[in-house]
Amino acid sequence: MSLPFSVDSTDGLARCGSLITKHGKIDTPTFMPVGTAATVKAMMPSSIKETGAQIILGNTYHLMLRPGASRIRDLGGLHQFMGWQGPILTDSGGYQVMSLAQLRKLDDDGVTFRSHIDGSYHRLTPEKSIEIQLELGSNIVMAFDECTPFPISEEDAEKSMLLSMRWAERSKQSFEDQAGYGLFGIVQGSVFESLRVQSAKALLEIGFDGYAVGGLAVGEGHEKMMGVLKMTLPVLPADKPRYLMGVGKPRDLVAAVQNGIDMFDCVLPTRSGRTGQAFTKRGEVNLRNARHSNDPRPLDADCSCPACTQFSRAYLHHLVKSGEILGAMLLTWHNLKYYQDLMRGLREAIKNGLLGEFASLFNQEQKSGDIAPIK
Repeated sequence: MSLPFSVDSTDGLARCGSLITKHGKIDTPTFMPVGTAATVKAMMPSSIKETGAQIILGNTYHLMLRPGASRIRDLGGLHQFMGWQGPILTDSGGYQVMSLAQLRKLDDDGVTFRSHIDGSYHRLTPEKSIEIQLELGSNIVMAFDECTPFPISEEDAEKSMLLSMRWAERSKQSFEDQAGYGLFGIVQGSVFESLRVQSAKALLEIGFDGYAVGGLAVGEGHEKMMGVLKMTLPVLPADKPRYLMGVGKPRDLVAAVQNGIDMFDCVLPTRSGRTGQAFTKRGEVNLRNARHSNDPRPLDADCSCPACTQFSRAYLHHLVKSGEILGAMLLTWHNLKYYQDLMRGLREAIKNGLLGEFASLFNQEQKSGDIAPIK
């Protein structure tokens, strides 16, 4: 087994375990900060580690365009290039080709597109995507797929899913198996149960080190998302990690863990940090709001990040309103710490058989909202 995975504790459908890679152990459930272009924006690698993150995500599409996968390979691989020595997962580039690239032309073999950076022409196929990810030195490589848009007809969703399954088989054939590295397949099929089940079974026949649920967080909403998990996860093997791609609202994370998901990634905590939004146990806090301008309290008294232990809400408000870089750095650090603390809390709750109580308290506190200062 290239990527040993063990489930050590369960609570209902939820699992707590570990995934072993060449670059270290990953405790699950886990959240991966997104380092799209070989950097988690506004964070040093050492700062990322201090939040508790064990694995980060890079992206094939962005790195193939700039600075180029072969350049990164020649400079020692992505770990050396970006100064992160922990595990790295790379997205295959399929989603970015669909969402960012210009003049996209899709065919059964792959996709031709123009770069959103300079308009240059490029082509990605399952073979090329895997080649690039191997050049980067990714610990977890993702199969090349088409991210099905939403809403979509069942007929079109089936065509898209079947294309992704053909690409998944070619991705598997192109992958070079080695200890500490692995390849994940991606379940597609939009919100249609028969298609999701068909996709999951097709991936099982091919055989992967882990299985991702893709094509969600594209506008379908929380209830439909959870419905897709309920119809998909029972088909996936219990002895392999399950990864919910691109999903990142705290409410979604808790509910997805309750349904049996082990891994997550999302740009939400870092993007929000750069726009003045913080995540706390009492919900989201907008530091642009004038009510914070004279507030001497910490952002979250229970958080140990620098934003909360060293500065007041008033100062954070000042930084955000002034457009200071430090504001983005501190709030990004805080948000990533919040997400890692949430994951750690979920793991502990599962180990102790208290996930139901944990989720109930989480939802209660989130609904209570941020407490305004006493005047």
